[in-house]
Amino acid sequence: MLPVHDARTVGAMTPTHQHTPHDDNGGLAEILDLDAEVLAEHIASITAWLPITATPRRIVDLGCGTGMGTFALLDRFPEAHLTAVDNSAAHLERLRDKARARGAAERVHTVAADLDAADWPDLGTPDLVWASAAMHHMADPARALSTVHDLLAPGGLLAVVELDGFPRFLPADAPAHRPGLEERCHRATDAFHAEHVPHRGADWGPLLSAAGFTVEDERTLTVHIEGARGDAVGRYARAGLQRIRAAAAPALDAADLAALDELLDPDSPHSILRRDDLAVRTTRTVWAARRS
Repeated sequence: MLPVHDARTVGAMTPTHQHTPHDDNGGLAEILDLDAEVLAEHIASITAWLPITATPRRIVDLGCGTGMGTFALLDRFPEAHLTAVDNSAAHLERLRDKARARGAAERVHTVAADLDAADWPDLGTPDLVWASAAMHHMADPARALSTVHDLLAPGGLLAVVELDGFPRFLPADAPAHRPGLEERCHRATDAFHAEHVPHRGADWGPLLSAAGFTVEDERTLTVHIEGARGDAVGRYARAGLQRIRAAAAPALDAADLAALDELLDPDSPHSILRRDDLAVRTTRTVWAARRS
């Protein structure tokens, strides 16, 4: 959920959604949709792994974005109804369109809300709360976790899914004339994220325990998806690097910036869309925490 978001701009380099503005924020919806397309099997494996003791009937998806987690959860729990919460009206509209196309409109209720506000809207009493790439964008994650704890039904489960950053796509020796360019682009955004997204990479176990949860399980998953499986990986790589460029550009030298722009230019012979050596490489960690 996540966002990646200023903390609303480049923060949106990592797929999450809580702090995205009401417009599409420069194509974040496209990244979120590609994230869902490329990582569909991976997200399904997380929902299958959840330590469910009773089939949830009421689910809340915090920072739902355009619905990656929403629809994975609806597939996993076909009897459930889900409340999808996000700060972006555009993302919620897109999610509703998808729900109608899937014939699932009756099972999805959307709520526009700023989860950094002191008072949350009424989200019912869910059996399961899903927060994917969302918690690290909260201004006060401890308060948010306490609110979720009180929201859940007794015995209910919170699933926190966090990522170590936006995926990498290029081989380390690419492009040939500027090897290591992608990693330098990511390093160039480190100061931005340290200032605007200080909770990224946090160990959520102690925070969950402090909020009153019992952490039942934790798992780190390594993702490696070869780009040869379809052109979505190339589109995903281009969209992500386009978003990173704005924050990285001031710290890149002229040669790196020129090489990056070649990669991003769909008409360039060096376009990332023309490469056959791409792969999605990232890790995600999942915490499953129960309200006693």
